[in-house]
Amino acid sequence: MSASNSPCTIHVGLAGLGNVGAGVYKNLDANRDLILQRTGADIRVKRVVVRDLSRPRDVAVPAEMISTDWQDLISDTEIQVIVELIGGTTTAYDLVCAALRAKKIVVTGNKALLAERGQELFALAEECGVPIYFEAAVAGGIPIIQVLQEGLVGNRILSIHGIINGTCNYILTRMSQAGLSYADALGEAQEKGYAEADPTLDVSGWDAAHKAIILASLSYGFWIPTSCVHVEGVDKIDIADFKFAKRLGYTIKLLSVIRADEQGLVEVRTQPTLVPLSHVLANVSGSFNAVLVNGDIVGETLFYGRGAGQDPTSSSVISDLCEAAAVIVYGARHTGFVPHGLYGKSKPAEETISHYYLRLTVDDVPGVLAQVSAELGRRNIGISSMIQPEDLEDTSGSTSLVLMIHDAKLGDMTQALEALRALKCVRGEPSWMRVETLQS
Repeated sequence: MSASNSPCTIHVGLAGLGNVGAGVYKNLDANRDLILQRTGADIRVKRVVVRDLSRPRDVAVPAEMISTDWQDLISDTEIQVIVELIGGTTTAYDLVCAALRAKKIVVTGNKALLAERGQELFALAEECGVPIYFEAAVAGGIPIIQVLQEGLVGNRILSIHGIINGTCNYILTRMSQAGLSYADALGEAQEKGYAEADPTLDVSGWDAAHKAIILASLSYGFWIPTSCVHVEGVDKIDIADFKFAKRLGYTIKLLSVIRADEQGLVEVRTQPTLVPLSHVLANVSGSFNAVLVNGDIVGETLFYGRGAGQDPTSSSVISDLCEAAAVIVYGARHTGFVPHGLYGKSKPAEETISHYYLRLTVDDVPGVLAQVSAELGRRNIGISSMIQPEDLEDTSGSTSLVLMIHDAKLGDMTQALEALRALKCVRGEPSWMRVETLQS
């Protein structure tokens, strides 16, 4: 459709009126005049679908606009764009597929849906000739999807390092700065609204991992299977690890790492990681997110902002709505994901290589270090340094042994950990994390 002097009205169907959905409805209405002047489109929500009509809401929506049947959005021929904010991977998948087949543009913030079923959805989008926009799926208000699709389109992406879960970053920040235990930091995050009543998806690392899969797939041109992604959560981190990490010159962050090796094999992993205190990512605090992208032409670029919340995330949804309006007014460019074959495939998680931090609680007797070193040495794992900072703890008959490990494959490290658990001199569960040697 060609642009004209008169504004083009874009009718939107909104699925979900929770925190983000309410923000989209409120902020779209508040900034309608600004958006009209910038895009030439008058973007209006025509219908809203919710699960429970009786639930109290932050925004007042006329009763005649609301229903509980998402099919109402599909059957309304005036609706040109559907915003999916209901979450999950079942009903949301059915809604998005139905919207694409009905030739309605889709905007979604559903990172789990894209990470697990993105390959199917974008194939359908290509078949139907209808785009999917998903800026809100990663890092809240940070426009990282647009950066990868447009701003850095001429770059080979060498690596991405991201702090992309605000809940975990808040918890780890409070453990580091206030000395809180994991349980106390989680409770505080829940009180402040940074963590859900059931925080499992966040603290297990999978929320960040879903986002990492999306970023990796955009960067390397194929959808990364979840089976190839190594994921560890933050729920097993002890306050002692922060004390030892600080003495070694590090702090701990839930870090998502994405990169391709010389053979084009792509690794994607999310785990608690020791980050040098001198690096900018070590200073990303509270619920903020940051994504460090290294391109072969541009070098390192850092994107920082609030990674969650009503207003930051709704800002990204509205940005996608403006992109959808541009497609309707000026014509489509692509369907949201452009596959290519320049890279090979996913690197198996057990083949990924990094330095490691390892803390063992061991019997305070001679010969323990020799036993531990022997088990590591059998798997060709070298120790770069060792400390026994007894002044940081008070244990009866035992001591902490903290080792910094040279580059090792995850598979070898996993086997070594099993062997160390079996040693009679080792008490309890080993604490281990990756170490990223980022350039300051």
